[in-house]
Amino acid sequence: MCLYSFYELFTKWVIMLDLFTFLKPKNELEGSNQSNNSVPFVPDSMWVKCPACNNMLLASDLKENLSVCSKCNHHFRMTARERIKIVADKGTFVEMDKDMESTDILNFPNYKEKLRIAKEKSNEKENVITGTCKIGGNDTAICVMSSDFMMGSMGTVTGEKITRAIEYATDNRLPIVIFTVSGGARMQEGVLSLMQMAKTSGAVKRHSDAGLLYITVLTDPTTGGVTASFAMEGDIILAEPKALVGFAGQRVVEQTTHTKLPKGFQRSEFLLEKGFVDSVVQRKDMKKTLAYLLSIHNPNKEVQE
Repeated sequence: MCLYSFYELFTKWVIMLDLFTFLKPKNELEGSNQSNNSVPFVPDSMWVKCPACNNMLLASDLKENLSVCSKCNHHFRMTARERIKIVADKGTFVEMDKDMESTDILNFPNYKEKLRIAKEKSNEKENVITGTCKIGGNDTAICVMSSDFMMGSMGTVTGEKITRAIEYATDNRLPIVIFTVSGGARMQEGVLSLMQMAKTSGAVKRHSDAGLLYITVLTDPTTGGVTASFAMEGDIILAEPKALVGFAGQRVVEQTTHTKLPKGFQRSEFLLEKGFVDSVVQRKDMKKTLAYLLSIHNPNKEVQE
C-alpha cells in the first residue's frame, strides 16, 4: 500500500472516530428499561452519497469542491444562486424581475399545489434567476436556471424572464450567458408554455443581429423545449461533463426509430464529438473559461491569458 493510500485511510479512520463522539439523545418515550450503552449518532446531513460511484462524501468537502465528487468527478446539480456565487465576481450580481412568479393560468388540476411546494422547497418564486454581473471584470447579462423548482420546466414566467434579460442585453449592448437545466416545457401551462420557445428564440435573434455575444452553458439535464430553442442557439455552446442534453429521451428515440443507440448517447461528451457542443468544461474552470471568452469579444478590454 502506498504512503498516500495509508494516509488517506488513516485520515478517514480519525474522522469516523471523531464522529462517534456524538451520542444519540435519549428519547424519553422509550422508557427506562433500555440498555445504558451509548448509541453512536451521526447527523444525516454530514454525509452525501455520490449517485455515480456510490462513495460516501463529507458534505463539507463536497461543498468546498463546488459540488463535484472528488472520487469520480460526478457533477452534482446546483441551485441557481449557488452557480451565480461561483461564477459572478463577488458583489457584482444585480437581480432583475425577482418578483415575477407563475400562476395557474389554465386552472390545471393540482398546479397551484405543485407551485406552492416548489416555492417552499426552493425558496424561490420561479426556476430561473436573471440579472447582470461581472465575470472576470467583464460586464454581462446572465440567466441561471435551477432544477429544484419543477425540474426547470419552462413556463410563461421562465420564458418571460429570459426574454427580458436578453432584450436588456440587446438594448445595453451586453453579452449574455445562460446556464440551462430543464425537463422541458411545463405541461400545466399547455400551449402558453410552448410559445416561450418562439419568444426566447426571437429575442436571441435580435441580440445576434445587434452583433452581440451569446454563450450557453448546458448542465444536467437540458432537454425538451429548452434544448429545442434558446439552449442550442448560443454563439458558443459549453457544457458540464456528462450532462444529459437532448430533445426526446433515449427510450423514446429507440422506440420510435427501432434502433439501439450508442453508449453515452445525449451526454455532453457525445455531443462534443458530433459537433453540437464547442467545449466540455469542468466546473472549477467555468468562470475562467467564461471570463476569457467574454474578454476576447470585448473590444474595450485587454485580453488576459
